Amino acid sequence: MLRFNRKSLKSNIFISMLLLVVSTFALIAGVTFYQYKEQVKDYNEDRLERKEASIQITIDFVLRSTSYELITEKLPFIFKDEIFEIAKVQGENLTIFDLDGKPLISSTESLVGQGPKPIPDQILDKLENAVEKRFVDQIDGEISQQLSYSYINDPSFKPLGILQIQYEDSDAFINREMREILLRLVIVNVLMVIMAVVLAYFLARYITRNLKKVEDNIKETQLDKRNEKIETKELPVELLTLVTAYNSMIDELEGSAAKLAQNEREAAWREMAKQVAHEIKNPLTPMRLSVQSFQRRFDPDDPEIHVKIKEYSNTLIQQIDTMSSIASAFSNFADMPAQQSESLNVPKIVKLSIDIFNERYIYYESEKDEIMANFDRTQLIRVVTNLVKNAIQATAQVAEPKVVVTVTDEDDQVAISVRDNGIGITEDNKAKIFEPKFTTKTSGMGLGLAMVKNIVETYRGSITFTANPEVGTVFTVQFPK
Repeated sequence: MLRFNRKSLKSNIFISMLLLVVSTFALIAGVTFYQYKEQVKDYNEDRLERKEASIQITIDFVLRSTSYELITEKLPFIFKDEIFEIAKVQGENLTIFDLDGKPLISSTESLVGQGPKPIPDQILDKLENAVEKRFVDQIDGEISQQLSYSYINDPSFKPLGILQIQYEDSDAFINREMREILLRLVIVNVLMVIMAVVLAYFLARYITRNLKKVEDNIKETQLDKRNEKIETKELPVELLTLVTAYNSMIDELEGSAAKLAQNEREAAWREMAKQVAHEIKNPLTPMRLSVQSFQRRFDPDDPEIHVKIKEYSNTLIQQIDTMSSIASAFSNFADMPAQQSESLNVPKIVKLSIDIFNERYIYYESEKDEIMANFDRTQLIRVVTNLVKNAIQATAQVAEPKVVVTVTDEDDQVAISVRDNGIGITEDNKAKIFEPKFTTKTSGMGLGLAMVKNIVETYRGSITFTANPEVGTVFTVQFPK
């Protein structure tokens, strides 16, 4: 089993196809070479047997036609000339030995100065013990040879001598045939590699296309939107189980998302109700104490009764104003801004928003007098005034406070930044700065920045900040034109 590193499925398929083709080629080449080698071996053995049979027929004919006495000692005289003719006709070297293995006559005597060597005793034993009275000795070297040994018999089948045939294997045959077959195999293998590459490419595309679709759908799966299911009509069986499980997960996810959203809304309303109740109770307590104190001390004959009534009235009015501010703050936070396509000159609206403040340390900067963008006028004023209020409160304890409001044109975006040299934001508070109810001030509900973030994100914008306790804070709002 192949084991791959962390690679793509397409690469694994491609490599597997190439390995399959190459290994198949190597296996076929090995089997072919072995087969041809065996065929050549059989061919040489059959050819040697045919030559040996033909030579034996000729020898029998010579023995029947000779006038010499058919004894071992006369064999050199009987085959004095015939051995060369037979060797020439058959194309092989012949040697005749006596029954003890000593050479009598050879067709190589005229070519080689020294005669042939005697037959070794072990070969004589093997020849004598052979069933067919025939033995072939294989000699490997630069030129592969087979030495065939068989008896020369007279017409009454009495052994007269031993015939040795020196047969050279046909290496040219195997070399020529192997070159041709290997050339054909190489051509076929190249074609198979090309076909494998093309097949692997389309096969990998077909397989990974469906996997890529599943991957894209999984990546796009979100809890806060409706997710599309994957069609199963054209999917292969191997992917059907995976896609079916994914579609079931989508159904479960939608149910979970709806339930989670409902739980979040209920939790938010419970938290909001607690916050409203808490904030309303704060002014109600001093109002109750004021009324009780007035009841105990009320004296119609008191010469300062009018002054006391006025003080009592002012106290109630202040607490009522506080309750009204609380109600307005929660109302503004709950009022989701509507996306109105209103073309505004952003620098002009920002300048008007700043003009309502009397602080002289508030500065306005803009690189252009006109930067047009689509935004709701009221909501833009609300964003700017909330950020400026926070900056003013952050610089309350600074000897030389400074707040700078800047409007910049950034291609298809508009950026509004509010920079102050106040107390900054601590590291612990940075993660909670946009959470509703969070505030570091002794007064207020902590809904300002949460409301600003809600407005900006409604218009596909963003709000970011950088803060340093020693330098101050910069809030930057960006939204598309």
